[in-house]
Amino acid sequence: MSHLLTRIKDSIASDLNELLDQKEQKNPIAMLNQYLRRCEKETERVRELLNRQYVLKDTFIREYHHAAEMAEKRKHQAEIAERASETELYEFALREQEDYARKAERLKASYESTLRQLEQLEQKYAEMKRKLKDMYLKRMELMSRENIANANLRMERVLRPENVFGQSFSSFEESEMYLGRLEQKINADYNHSTIDARISRLERELEKKQG
Repeated sequence: MSHLLTRIKDSIASDLNELLDQKEQKNPIAMLNQYLRRCEKETERVRELLNRQYVLKDTFIREYHHAAEMAEKRKHQAEIAERASETELYEFALREQEDYARKAERLKASYESTLRQLEQLEQKYAEMKRKLKDMYLKRMELMSRENIANANLRMERVLRPENVFGQSFSSFEESEMYLGRLEQKINADYNHSTIDARISRLERELEKKQG
């Protein structure tokens, strides 16, 4: 049963990867945008962890200083109580001093550990930001290439449609042929109208001479 479930899971994963590959081939920029959004979320999570680590670092160092100061204060008070032969007070101050000293030592270790973790997080965050910027640049490069490819395809469709659609002449050539025919027609109409006007004028001049 376990083997069957594993095969089903592997089959589903394979089909999903195939669909993702097809989608990536069809629209690589859309897939890159998905990766970018995912990386942006991960980078934001690391930034939040960094902020929390900074707060913890400040808290540890503040609590450490407080515990160290209290340990020193109780030590001084124990010495006074001992000189005054206040045994009960001396023992209480001594226990407090030892407790604060252990607390200060533990807080110092936590502070140093937090600093190391903070350094690691800062390095990871810086690396993630660099990779994210590289992906932004990669997207710009892909968009530029896609724009150029689309522009070239559109120009090919207009200038050399025979390469795209198998036609014998381009839209520009067809337009030029149409303008040529139109120009010939206009010139012919103009010449006809000019000849008619000139012949009509000559007829009137001949009639005047004959009259």
